[in-house]
Amino acid sequence: MILTLNAGSSSIKFALFKGATRLASGLVDRIGAAADLRFHPKEGAAQDVPLGAVSHRGALGAILSLIERQFAQARIEAVGHRVVHGGPRHAAPARITPALLPELAALEPFAPLHQPHNLAGVRAAMEAFPQAVQVACFDTAFHRTQDFVHETYALPRAYYDKGVRRYGFHGLSYASIAGALARHAPALHAGRVAVAHLGNGASLCGMIGGRSVATTMGFSPLDGLAMGTRPGQIDPGVLLYLMQHEGMTAAEISDLLYRRSGLLGLSGLSNDIRQLEASDNPAARQAIRYFTSRIRHEIGAMAADMGGLDAIVFTGGIGENSTRVRSEVLAGLDWLGVASVVEDGTDLALGTSRVRALVIGSDEEKIIADLTRKFC
Repeated sequence: MILTLNAGSSSIKFALFKGATRLASGLVDRIGAAADLRFHPKEGAAQDVPLGAVSHRGALGAILSLIERQFAQARIEAVGHRVVHGGPRHAAPARITPALLPELAALEPFAPLHQPHNLAGVRAAMEAFPQAVQVACFDTAFHRTQDFVHETYALPRAYYDKGVRRYGFHGLSYASIAGALARHAPALHAGRVAVAHLGNGASLCGMIGGRSVATTMGFSPLDGLAMGTRPGQIDPGVLLYLMQHEGMTAAEISDLLYRRSGLLGLSGLSNDIRQLEASDNPAARQAIRYFTSRIRHEIGAMAADMGGLDAIVFTGGIGENSTRVRSEVLAGLDWLGVASVVEDGTDLALGTSRVRALVIGSDEEKIIADLTRKFC
C-alpha cells in the first residue's frame, strides 16, 4: 500500500492507496485553532474527530495512529510526500535518502510555512514505517518548463545562478488539473488555460498544452495573489521602509508577511473566507474585494503571457467552494471573452461565452500516489 501525506500551511491531507485504488482519505483542517480530523474510508461511515488547538506535529501523530488502528494488517510499502520546494535541481520526484534531507531542509527559508511541516511529515513517516520507501514529490517541479524570462528577476545574473529565481508552487495541484483536462476536455487541454488554485495559499498558473508557461508565485510562496495570511504582490520599497523607518527586524517582517497579512490583515477578522463571507463587517467585504480584484488582474497577465485565453479553471478550497469569489472574479472579465456566467455544475460560463470557466477539484493525493508508485 502507498500512503500519501500533503502538509499545507494550515492543513494536512492524507490518503491510502492499494495499487490505483484509494482505500481511504482524510484531512486535518484549521491546524493551530479548532483542528478537526475528517476520515473517509472507501467502505464504512466517515469519521469526524475533534483535535482542538493541535500543532502540525500533533496532527501528523493523530493521522498515523488512526491509519495504524484502521488498517492494522496493512503493509505500507511507500510513503509519498508533498514537498513544496525542490530548489533549482529537482524537476522530478526523488527518493528521500539521508543525503537528500539536509538539502531539502536548507530550502526551509524559501517556504517557511510549508517546508518544515513537509519534512516533519517525512521524519514522522520514516519513524512509523522504517521499511517503506519515502518519496518527495515537489510542488516546484511542474514549473520547470517555463522560459527563462518567466523564471528570472531583473537582478545581476549571478543571483540567478545562485538560485534566486522564480520557482512557482502548487505544482501538484496544477498537474492534477492538467491531467483532468487531458482526459475530459482535450481541446481545452491543448489550448490556453488560466488555473486559479485558491485556498489559504493562492496562485495562478497559465498552461498551454498542460505545461506551465507562467505563474504568479515566485522565489517564495509570498508573491502574486493575496492569500489567507500572505499579502501577495508588494512593492519591495515597503519592506525597505519597514526596516529603515519602522525599525522592524527581518524576523518581524517575515512574521508580518507570512502570518499577519492577506485576508487576515485586511479584514482584521480572519483568514477564513467562510467567516469573511458570513460577516457584515465592511472590512470583511473590502478584503474579499481586494482578493478577487488581484485574481482578475493576474488572469489578465496570464492571458498576455499566453497570447490569449480559452478557459479559466477554479480549484482549491476557495476556488471549488466559494460561489461568491468565482462570481466576483468572472463578473469583471467580460472584456476578455467571459460572458453569460451561469452556475451549472462544474461549467460556469455558458451561452455566448468565448472563454470557458470551469470548477475542477484537484487530486494532489492521486498525483503523489502515481508518482510514488514508480519507485516501488
